[in-house]
Amino acid sequence: MRQITAQELASALAAARPDPALREFGELVRRTLGSAGSRPAGDEEAVGEEAAGLARTLAGSAGSTHDSARLLAAASALLVCAGTRPELLDGVRHWLARHGPPSGPSSTGPSGSAPTASGPSTAAREATDNTDNTVAGAAVSGSVVQAHTVGAVHLHTAPPAVRPVPHQLPPVPAHFVDRVRDLATLDALLAERQGASRLLVAVTGPAGVGKTALVSRWLTGAGDAFPDGQLYADMGGYSLAGAVRPGEVLGRLLRALGCSQVPAELSEQAALWRTVTTGRRLAIVLDNALSAAQVRPLLPGGTDSVVTVVSRRRLTGLGVDDAVFHTVDMLDTPAAVELLRHRAGEQRVAGEPAAAEEIAVLCAGLPLAVCVAAARMAARPRQSVAGLAGAIARHRLGSFRLEGDAVVESALDESYRSLPDEVARAYRLLGLMPVETFGPHAAAAGWGRTPDEAEALLDELVEASLLEELGPHELTGVPCFRFHDLVRLHAAHRAESEEPGQERTRCVRRVLDWYLATATAARTLLSPSHRVLRRDYAVGPGPALSFDDPDAALNWLHSEGTQLMRAVRLSAERRWDATCWQLVDAMQPWFLRSRPYDLWVAAHRLGLDAARRAGHPEGVSRMLTTGGSGLYNAGLLDEALDWFTRALDDARGRADRRAEAQALHGLGQTHRLAGRTARAAELFGTALALREAIGYRRGAALSRLCLGDVALAEDRPEEARARLALARDELLAEGDRYDAARALAFLGRAHARAALGRPTAPGAEPGRAAAERLLHTAAHEFRAAGSAHWEAHVLEMLGLTAEEDADPATARERYRSALALYRPLSPRDTDRLQERLRALGPPEADTP
Repeated sequence: MRQITAQELASALAAARPDPALREFGELVRRTLGSAGSRPAGDEEAVGEEAAGLARTLAGSAGSTHDSARLLAAASALLVCAGTRPELLDGVRHWLARHGPPSGPSSTGPSGSAPTASGPSTAAREATDNTDNTVAGAAVSGSVVQAHTVGAVHLHTAPPAVRPVPHQLPPVPAHFVDRVRDLATLDALLAERQGASRLLVAVTGPAGVGKTALVSRWLTGAGDAFPDGQLYADMGGYSLAGAVRPGEVLGRLLRALGCSQVPAELSEQAALWRTVTTGRRLAIVLDNALSAAQVRPLLPGGTDSVVTVVSRRRLTGLGVDDAVFHTVDMLDTPAAVELLRHRAGEQRVAGEPAAAEEIAVLCAGLPLAVCVAAARMAARPRQSVAGLAGAIARHRLGSFRLEGDAVVESALDESYRSLPDEVARAYRLLGLMPVETFGPHAAAAGWGRTPDEAEALLDELVEASLLEELGPHELTGVPCFRFHDLVRLHAAHRAESEEPGQERTRCVRRVLDWYLATATAARTLLSPSHRVLRRDYAVGPGPALSFDDPDAALNWLHSEGTQLMRAVRLSAERRWDATCWQLVDAMQPWFLRSRPYDLWVAAHRLGLDAARRAGHPEGVSRMLTTGGSGLYNAGLLDEALDWFTRALDDARGRADRRAEAQALHGLGQTHRLAGRTARAAELFGTALALREAIGYRRGAALSRLCLGDVALAEDRPEEARARLALARDELLAEGDRYDAARALAFLGRAHARAALGRPTAPGAEPGRAAAERLLHTAAHEFRAAGSAHWEAHVLEMLGLTAEEDADPATARERYRSALALYRPLSPRDTDRLQERLRALGPPEADTP
């Protein structure tokens, strides 16, 4: 094989079709080989074999036979000249991993070996599971009944709703350049450790160097290695609000994997996280981490996941956790010029190459600084590149610091000064936003503008490379934006130096008022029978959102739950007490439907203190009762008893009979969960009498429901049936379909208990058939409402019914279906159900 020059190779590639991947391939060759001719390979035979394998793969990605032939020639030549250039060979392999044809039995890698196709993910396997249980009756699939005419009649329980596989990694910048060696190093780490042990990588480097972009590019390119999802969490190590606590991040990650019921304590959260992640292949990015201690509780279980910690700090403490470290350096000058060319325009840079190189040098290879300089060039098309270079040099770009990081503040100052006055003010005030991500309506509230005006201002800031657009939110479709953390700091600093203190405070309070008004609108729609307490707006909510239906309101609460918690914490820190407790009150439908017990408890502890400081008796009472519900649901029964007892004393002291009944009901529920049924029945009865006396029909129906539950627990099924049937009718009349489904589930169990050992009356529906029908209807209603926990509870009730009827095979299948739903939601329920399965004995012991 003859020696080939880089120019010949570039010409061969240029003849191929104008495909972005091929252009990237050509750039790789030019950067690595330069203008000098390549040296011949030391072992032409070995290189030739590898060239053939690579060429076949490259040819598979071409669009025609003509393109394939050209690529075959180029690839063969490339491998020959790469024999003594391992860095080029590594770069080509990485290019193939991202742009080659899909893995399959007919495609081979550069070495000629077929890649191993990933099997179905854990989530996919679970999604395809189904149950097929022999029962007496019709065949039910979801809410559809089918009659089979041949063979046994089967009951088909719908599988759990499949939660979308999370893909949370930030988008890769459109003009990503260089980093070939970084990507090759990270790929090698993944290939070496995958499947053998968990891979923990600490990616570190100065602010603005592109660490997060590099990690997103790497893990996005290796997406097939993580079929169970890609998770992302900003640890807030450098944000104005301070580092995020591990418990908050754990709750967010667990909910992303379908765990809507998160324990309140950090140790339990970490244990559930390790359980849920064991056996899953996940890519987890923990961005802006502050310390090893902040990261350690978030390390997953099992050996199949990759955790990438991104930080400005070295995080050497992670060495004890077997971390490997990778430092991201600045771009070299050619790569910085390439980035400048992509962002500012090919012609501008090509027309003044020396000045462009000077800008790249002055930017010290920091991608953020290069992007800001490019934005200035784009915004000033008549300014020469040399003129911009001179301006940057005069302001000593490399000597400015922002929290110890070189370059950025000067570059941001220059970009800021080029903004029109109204856009500059918008930029300053956005730096004060009390939330990490925001949409046009929240920004409009902070600015005191209309949403349409806000969208135009946001577009200006995105164009100036000062704001990142995240795209529409997956639940609401509303566009989302966020600052790079250093840009946020710069904007806040500009606000502190240029905006009066009163205006800065008004901006933050306008945003909090907007969140309070919008959350209150959602609460009113989702809980129409609940009494809405007063709202104290500090400035005015501005253009708060309204919702067309309950689903839209709940989706907004789901999408903004974390932001609302930030607003609650900020309000508590600044002693804006009315805003704090009223935000917590407005979030109640989200707590009830999503059941994030850790946040439920934390928010109410802050809200209770705030309501007391505000001197608002109704607020104190509401925080004690709704917070007490969070406590007993989280298993903190003693603390729940204390809260409800204080609520009862407070209500009686104020002669508030409705609040008194609420506290009695909460005490009853706490005693019921503790197994003290006699005391629970006494408290529920007193609450029922009070609620009937004041005409609170929905409250009376709930107390009647709980009395039916107690009667069922004490094996008085006939009394339970009477109470539960009436409660069901009353709740439906009040429009409370969620609690009506609870009444129906207990009613189904009451029918099953009443039928045990008793013959069916002539012409009546058999007791077990009635129980099955009611329970399946309740499960369907909970599935439609998105309540996985109660759906699992009903499946467990169906299992109990089968077990009582001496049908262990059916009981086992139903328990397993319930367990699949409980496992990511509730450790306590999971343990209890596993014990039930063990008590049934092995499947072979089942009698036909």
